[in-house]
Amino acid sequence: MRIILLGPPGSGKGTQAALIQKKYGLPKISTGDLLRQAVQESTALGKKAEASMRKGGLVSDEVVVRMVADRISRPDCRKGYVLDGFPRNLHQAQKLDELENSLAEITLDIRLSQNVLVQRLSSRRICSGCGLIYNLAVNMPDKIDVCDTCGGELVQRNDDQPDVIKERLKVYHEETEPLVEYYKNKCNYHRIDGEQDINKVFQDIQSLLDSEIGQPKGTEVS
Repeated sequence: MRIILLGPPGSGKGTQAALIQKKYGLPKISTGDLLRQAVQESTALGKKAEASMRKGGLVSDEVVVRMVADRISRPDCRKGYVLDGFPRNLHQAQKLDELENSLAEITLDIRLSQNVLVQRLSSRRICSGCGLIYNLAVNMPDKIDVCDTCGGELVQRNDDQPDVIKERLKVYHEETEPLVEYYKNKCNYHRIDGEQDINKVFQDIQSLLDSEIGQPKGTEVS
């Protein structure tokens, strides 16, 4: 089965994708991870992506789609996979269907209010040493602004400032709202309450997957 996770920045897609991978043994495919790996390895696609990022722009759909195409063609994806961060727009969704359309598919849209998202993201801190992520609202370090693991300084990213977060959310909704209708029309769309505890969110996802895995269609959950 192909599992597509939709949700704005701060919705917990990465966390839920990792939990799904652990529970069901399906590889987690994160476009962020693919891009970082390609840049680090200086592949042809990685060089194209890096050039875009240096200019402050988004990586083109062409580059992202080709990276995903390469990843899902590998043997470990034959029985299915979890997509985190892809597709991000209607064009990418259509390209995904062109790449692979034999697997059953389910779309999980993790929804939260803007106020909750702004609070979550503005409370996020990242270790400048090891990259570990903390959230001052729910996951405080033992010492303020110091990483428990490596002792590095905890910093706030520029794009986690409240005003920037609101703009990021605006862009997200403009790009991805058409995806909601696209997947509703495919009858595989499920809406998940992302304001719950992480474990409760996963329980809801697990309930859906246990009943839907191997079935191409579902119904919207509100």
